[in-house]
Amino acid sequence: MKQLTELQFFATGEHNCSYLENIQAKTLFIDPKEIVSNNVYSQLSELGFRRSGTHIYRPHCDSCKACISIRIPVNSFKMSSSQRRIFNKNKDINITQVTPQYTEEYYALYQEYIGIRHRDGDMYPPSKSQFINFLVESQQRSHFYEFRSATGKLIAIASMDSLNDSLSAVYTFFDPHLTKRSLGKFAILWQIQEIKKRNLKYLYLGYWVDNCQKMQYKTAFRPMELLINGRWISAS
Repeated sequence: MKQLTELQFFATGEHNCSYLENIQAKTLFIDPKEIVSNNVYSQLSELGFRRSGTHIYRPHCDSCKACISIRIPVNSFKMSSSQRRIFNKNKDINITQVTPQYTEEYYALYQEYIGIRHRDGDMYPPSKSQFINFLVESQQRSHFYEFRSATGKLIAIASMDSLNDSLSAVYTFFDPHLTKRSLGKFAILWQIQEIKKRNLKYLYLGYWVDNCQKMQYKTAFRPMELLINGRWISAS
């Protein structure tokens, strides 16, 4: 199994940016044929890489540097009063770790979420193959976390990867009709608490783009760290 310095990288051609309008983007990714160990994947995460299915990638644009990796140092994190209200409001939810898989129940929730919350994005329209390729297929230590109401209804799924000293939030989808629960924010709060229980250090939240409104929720979890010019910088 190869070390980080032995991996082969490829860059895509220009394609439409997923976050900013009228911007062309490029992506750097690991050769999909490579078997990437969890230790190397953890190192890549520290360098700003993310996982989508079996692909590990990061933005590689010629001039734009808008995509900034963000992580939460959980031992420094303290809930705001509004976040504590969200957390307490959802104490009736039961959360269970399961193996990533396709089920009709999971896909129905995913389909509804994408159809309502991301109808204007490049993940619309959703498909079963998209769900499997994006969330089920993985070469890493990946898990789904089921969020179920007290009646047993599935209301959210959080896909997460285990790293050496952290967890990486790959994707979360939830019932878009339960707006009063603020399920997206609650999922992050729960993930932070789970990392504390495991005595780990960080929650990786992917990329933050300042001019992308859908990304702004990530900056509510402070202190946070941003990867700027190859260094993690604290932003309180």
